Amino acid sequence: MHQKFINSLYISFIIILISFSARSAEDLKSIGKFKDWETFTVTENNGKICFTQSIPILRTPKKFERNPSRLFVSFRPAENIKNEVSVTNGYDFKLKAPVTAKSGKKSYDLFSKGQFAWVVDNKDEQKLILTMKKASRLMIIGNSQKGSQTTDHYSMMGFTKAYNSAKKSCS
Repeated sequence: MHQKFINSLYISFIIILISFSARSAEDLKSIGKFKDWETFTVTENNGKICFTQSIPILRTPKKFERNPSRLFVSFRPAENIKNEVSVTNGYDFKLKAPVTAKSGKKSYDLFSKGQFAWVVDNKDEQKLILTMKKASRLMIIGNSQKGSQTTDHYSMMGFTKAYNSAKKSCS
């Protein structure tokens, strides 16, 4: 589990760097844009990585300065990792403070390390993806190290097609 976490942290960091600054990188390939989601593949030493990502349609509070936020679902076949949900809210999360993904009455706990958070349990990860497929919106609620609570609202329009495209690209 510890090695998976370290690998996940490394891969998530790579994905976020790619998504922010290296769209022109030769190894990064956009598979398609699906309304509010986009799917990519990238080839690294560890093999092919496929992921879909979105940016929030609303971030609160507006006055809180932070880096861009992103919500991801990743596939890394060489590491036998599928359906990995991760998020960055654009700041270092407060240690041991809850990070929550919420849609309607459904809510999922995430654990954080630095600027990233992941779903705690693999079964919950599957449930969250099902929720994302059915929902129109998903909120990510987190707390900064200084105690500011933020809520990022993500549109789920196009998620299912983007997710299916990422999954197919790495199958």
